[in-house]
Amino acid sequence: MFIQTFKAEGLSHLSYLVGNSGQAAVIDPRRDCEIYAEVAADRGCRITHIFETHRNEDLISGAPILEELTGARVYHGPNAGDEVQYAETVREDEAFELGNLKLRVLETPGHTDDSLSLVLYDTDFGDDAVAVFTGDALFVGDVGRTDFYPERAEEVAGLLYGSLQKLLQLGDQTLIYPAHGAGSVCGDNMADREFSSIGYERRNNPMLQVSSREAFIQRKLREHHYQPPYFREMERLNSAGGSAVPRVLTPTALSPRQFKELSKDTVIVDVRTVSSFLGGHIPDSLSLPSAMIPAFAGWYLQPDDPVALVAASAQQAALASRHLARIGFDRVLGYLATDLSKWAAGAEPFVSVDVIDLIEFKSRRDNPPTDWVLLDVRGKGEVDANPVDQAVHYYVGLLPDYTDSLDPAKHYTLMCGSGARATIAASVLLRQGFRQVDVFLGSVGALMAADS
Repeated sequence: MFIQTFKAEGLSHLSYLVGNSGQAAVIDPRRDCEIYAEVAADRGCRITHIFETHRNEDLISGAPILEELTGARVYHGPNAGDEVQYAETVREDEAFELGNLKLRVLETPGHTDDSLSLVLYDTDFGDDAVAVFTGDALFVGDVGRTDFYPERAEEVAGLLYGSLQKLLQLGDQTLIYPAHGAGSVCGDNMADREFSSIGYERRNNPMLQVSSREAFIQRKLREHHYQPPYFREMERLNSAGGSAVPRVLTPTALSPRQFKELSKDTVIVDVRTVSSFLGGHIPDSLSLPSAMIPAFAGWYLQPDDPVALVAASAQQAALASRHLARIGFDRVLGYLATDLSKWAAGAEPFVSVDVIDLIEFKSRRDNPPTDWVLLDVRGKGEVDANPVDQAVHYYVGLLPDYTDSLDPAKHYTLMCGSGARATIAASVLLRQGFRQVDVFLGSVGALMAADS
């Protein structure tokens, strides 16, 4: 018996290949799914079962694609809302055997109505559970969010509480394999590791320390999560079934001339580092460092948008393209295959963004310049935990919705936790015609360092 974990960086999505006796099951496959068949073949197995622990909101499922690739059947939980057209419905206590490996279904609703967990047994060695694949019900250090049914907020929080009690009954020896790790938008407080056990979580997971069902519900009701617009498209695709990832994910290298000839509706996405963007970038480009694409591209791009990348290398462009494909953005036309200094040497336009340090920040806050606005683009929970005096709060993802309420004639300093999201926000404002924009580099991190 073996379990192999696959991590989709950026999304922090975890999927699994479980195999035994020449057969294998895949749990929560990602869209670029050939890797599962390749690894199964290397281990002498054929994929015969594909399971989804719930209908994903933050990525395109690879289940229907892997089904076509391998001939395996796809299984999904009940109560999915819209019918999952490519999957068969499984229910509580249904079991699937692969040699002496058994996977038993537990219905664990709360995060979504169709959420299920899969309990793993080794039938040669007793009746105790060996492991459980918990989807988005139970994470390492946290539990699933319950904000997808706002009209039923108390009910679904209570459902998750009941599901967690069911998981705890599996026994402290049971290993936990969740569908996400730290950095995912599906939880706020996950530990930065991908392994745990029921016993460890029972003793250390703050949400499992809550004393009662009612107290748990109240804790969940006080949480605040953001839902990027692309979540709705992911839900639709994960009901109807998404298409395969384009075979070639390394974008076409474009010369400066070819880059300039792209249509005017092309969105230029700069996937270089924050410091590179701040130092110099093509006018009207959107700053989305490659590692931040999974969390933020869905706030600013539409699925049909043609996209051209500015990248530091072919490898960086390929990684950015893969991140985009996993969340449904396939129209990457190419990337600028020249260093920005060479672009500038060809008399092509570029702009930079001013940055300020802690000393300048404190000077402005103590003696605010005329028409100066400090704009904090962190999440609500971060702002509530560490408010910054004189700052106006607009979450970075929602900023495009509020630019009409901001005065382009004023001077805006953007801040966040470190300066990365502030740089994305600065690019959003610049694209909207704001010209007096700078970034407090270091931001709250610098403030906390100064106070320590």
